[in-house]
Amino acid sequence: MNDMNVYYKALDQQHLAPLWVVLKGLVPSEPKSKAVPFQWHFDEVRRPLLEAGELITAEEAERRVLVLENPGWAGKSQITDTLYAGLQLILPGEVAPAHRHTQSALRFVLEGAGGYTAVDGERTTMHPGDFIITPSWTFHDHGHDGTDPVIWMDGLDVPLVSFLKAGFREENESASQTIARPEGDALARYGSGLLPIRNSRKTHTSPVFNYPYDRTREALGQMVRFEDIDPHRGLCLRYVNPTSGDWAIPTLGTTMQLIPANWQGKTYQSTDSGVLVVIEGEIVIEMTGADGAAAERFTLKPRDVFALPGWASHRIVGGASDSVVFAFNDRPVQEKLGLWREKL
Repeated sequence: MNDMNVYYKALDQQHLAPLWVVLKGLVPSEPKSKAVPFQWHFDEVRRPLLEAGELITAEEAERRVLVLENPGWAGKSQITDTLYAGLQLILPGEVAPAHRHTQSALRFVLEGAGGYTAVDGERTTMHPGDFIITPSWTFHDHGHDGTDPVIWMDGLDVPLVSFLKAGFREENESASQTIARPEGDALARYGSGLLPIRNSRKTHTSPVFNYPYDRTREALGQMVRFEDIDPHRGLCLRYVNPTSGDWAIPTLGTTMQLIPANWQGKTYQSTDSGVLVVIEGEIVIEMTGADGAAAERFTLKPRDVFALPGWASHRIVGGASDSVVFAFNDRPVQEKLGLWREKL
């Protein structure tokens, strides 16, 4: 055994380690994601989700969800290095019991009518394309008064909160919480672009907890006529907290994009990782390979889900008609820490 090996063994016994051995791994020249680009075809994952509905009730499961696990994070319940996503099913007459947790959550509705979610004493009916927020540490439950299955995508900051060891959870005393405000109250109070003149209260999470798709789609249709189209991301609008102008959720950035027909996007990179869902139309995501060539092409159709690792070079290509894409990411956290970066 040479002198260095003897030295390293002695360090190990004192719970010490030489930085020079691991320095380049700890401080790499650029981000290296463990997650990989991956696509879930909705038509393929819908079937096992409906099968779960025959095998276990929403009450038994508490949340009947199939987790979207990135192959790079197999067994870890992560869709990217910092994000969690899953597909949740609720059937007519069911209630997913009320609980709360410190992890912030979003619901993006993919299929069905008649489902609802209740957050902190207010209920909202779910429609396809709606973006719904469950703020940190708010009681929430889900139910279904309709006739057909309702499916939505859950997005949470679970990996980030788990890394920080800051997770708490609590069950509600009853399966369904008491409704204290009429449906639409939060949207009426905060979603009109008006606030009381003496209102000085800024909330960390948007008090508007349901952003209806019909309003979002109308905004996209109006703005695409006058706004310049970003050459990398098309027309990309972000959901905002009306009390502060910040992101709607402090740890999860949420956007809606309109990709024009036959659009040829430019190559783009950013440090945030993201999850994309097509609402209308069809897009192709080309991952950049060696020497700028396309390494992989993913064709996304409505309700398909795509995991985009941070700092992954890619470009978006539009389909035969205009396409609409919802996405969520970890950009707000990176921005607040001064870490977010993009490469155009």
